[in-house]
Amino acid sequence: MSTAKYNETLLELAKNAMSKAYVPYSCFSVGAAILTKTGKFYSGCNVENAAYPEGTCAEAGAIAAMVLDGETQIQDIYVIGKGDGLVTPCGGCRQKIREFSSVDTKIHICGAEGVRKSLTMNELLPFSFGPENLEQAS
Repeated sequence: MSTAKYNETLLELAKNAMSKAYVPYSCFSVGAAILTKTGKFYSGCNVENAAYPEGTCAEAGAIAAMVLDGETQIQDIYVIGKGDGLVTPCGGCRQKIREFSSVDTKIHICGAEGVRKSLTMNELLPFSFGPENLEQAS
């Protein structure tokens, strides 16, 4: 599949996920779509509950679906929200994405018109703490 086709597919998956968000409290829908290193797709939407703001972010939902299916390497993640500003992953989701990322992972911030900004993991979360920080010294 060509890069353009991946981009189109991921944007559509993220838009579809955003349309299914459960957001009765904030009314702010977010969708996310992941492409893994093996070429599989996963998506997620934000889900709120009455104990607002204790909900689940779209990125966390997509990552959970990915892990449930046995995948652990994000190649690209698309995040979409409404409005004129960039809807970037929250701090917690930046760390969740980092857990399953490499230096090649791209985070694409989208709006209805498409990708607004693309960042590497290091640009999104510089000087991050990751699994390699916990490796035991030999």
